[in-house]
Amino acid sequence: MVLDAVHINTDAFLVCILHALSTENEEVMGLCIGKVDCEQVVHVMSVMILRRSDKRKDRVEISPEQLSAATTKAEHLSAQSGRTLRVIGWYHSHPHITVWPSHVGTLIQCHRELWKSCINIC
Repeated sequence: MVLDAVHINTDAFLVCILHALSTENEEVMGLCIGKVDCEQVVHVMSVMILRRSDKRKDRVEISPEQLSAATTKAEHLSAQSGRTLRVIGWYHSHPHITVWPSHVGTLIQCHRELWKSCINIC
């Protein structure tokens, strides 16, 4: 799927920025919750910060339990807002390296796009 734009709610954006600035020694990661509208625009309404499980400073991963918790959060937000929301992507930081997606991040993103539309925000 080709997307035309990504719109990030101000509160969700601030959470991502503060999370990324919380450490300069290791990567951080979170999941994006929102929707894709009929005009191929992604709307990120909320994010969920993930705890690190990989001990390597330049790697992050999503555990099945954390993905399940994010899906549950999306369901609760859907019920509260009256809009159908889902986990639509992920964000992560690159402290002390380029802001462009790494070869590892690009490979992961390619795999995610095979099973569902998914965005990656670096």
